[in-house]
Amino acid sequence: MGRIMAIDYGQKRVGISVTDESRIIATGLTTVHVKDVMDYLKKYISTEKVDCIVVGEPKDMKNRASDASRFIEPFVKHLKKQFPDITVERMDERFTSQMAFQTMIDAGLSKKGRQNKELVDTISATLILQSYMEKVRHENQRNNSDNLA
Repeated sequence: MGRIMAIDYGQKRVGISVTDESRIIATGLTTVHVKDVMDYLKKYISTEKVDCIVVGEPKDMKNRASDASRFIEPFVKHLKKQFPDITVERMDERFTSQMAFQTMIDAGLSKKGRQNKELVDTISATLILQSYMEKVRHENQRNNSDNLA
């Protein structure tokens, strides 16, 4: 079984997180400059088995695609073309930046530490991945209970 990777795609930086091989734990991997993301992904995927890439989907409060979608959609299309054997999924990323910031506060990071935008992006990618894993777990539980009925 391969890893699941999550991407928080921004206009300047891209936060990346991955699961362990057993898909139990989501861990922040890194943040890379947007111009370097494809090279980074090619290198990582050449050494690690990745079955699924989850890309954050920015939505507004009315559940519609936000303005940031115009930057992300071309990336998602390129990702699917570059890695045709890897499933690409989307996951709502609303509030992940705020949750990442709160996580940093809860972890006791100093005000200066909380200004680290790369860390915010990596934590955001991890939150996207955790949300995706939770969604899959719930779907599997629902399917198992339907099969028992």
